[in-house]
Amino acid sequence: MLHPLVVAKDSNSKAELRLALAHHNLMSSFASYSNGFRQDIASQNPEILILEVDEHLPAPETWEVIRKIKRERKLPVIALIPREKLESIALNRNVDDFLATPYDSRELVFRINRLLHGTDLANLEPIKGQGLTIDPDTCEVIVDGRKIDLTFKEYELVKLLASHKGHVFTREALLDKIWGYDYYGGDRTVDVHIRRLRSKIEHNHLYIETVRNIGYRFVKEE
Repeated sequence: MLHPLVVAKDSNSKAELRLALAHHNLMSSFASYSNGFRQDIASQNPEILILEVDEHLPAPETWEVIRKIKRERKLPVIALIPREKLESIALNRNVDDFLATPYDSRELVFRINRLLHGTDLANLEPIKGQGLTIDPDTCEVIVDGRKIDLTFKEYELVKLLASHKGHVFTREALLDKIWGYDYYGGDRTVDVHIRRLRSKIEHNHLYIETVRNIGYRFVKEE
């Protein structure tokens, strides 16, 4: 499971970000500029750093700390910044990616995954079939012209399956690819998520087939 460390401006920001990331099953830690956060990075060992940025934060000395952390740990950094201040952050070499606020939490999660797993935003083509469109650029799933509200895990499941139509994935393989090798949940986790996913996308079409005693596959079009 991914573990971001979020450096937030205030308690309201922390609450908002906590809800947004938890909705996508990300167990995030939080720190404040006022208390410093280098010690939090050492103790929490996050995989990515998310910074709330405005015209006053981070202070110049804080950027220096971030620069040293990136040099020592190669820790990716995403900045959340007001849209009118985007120009000021675009050339900041301490930032690997940035997102204008107010932001869509699904796009934030997508950008986290892009940085950690090396997905190139520019080379992502929509996945299509039988009235279904999955747009990796926006993380949207459309069925028969209707946008479907999916959790992050549901989205990752349908994207993986639809990207390999006809290929059978065992439950163990899906657990490994979607939840990670260190996830301690059992096969039922996959079954529950597949059932919820089907209930959202399969009103008029059959997309996901159960392969008895093995796992699941996305229906291959004739």
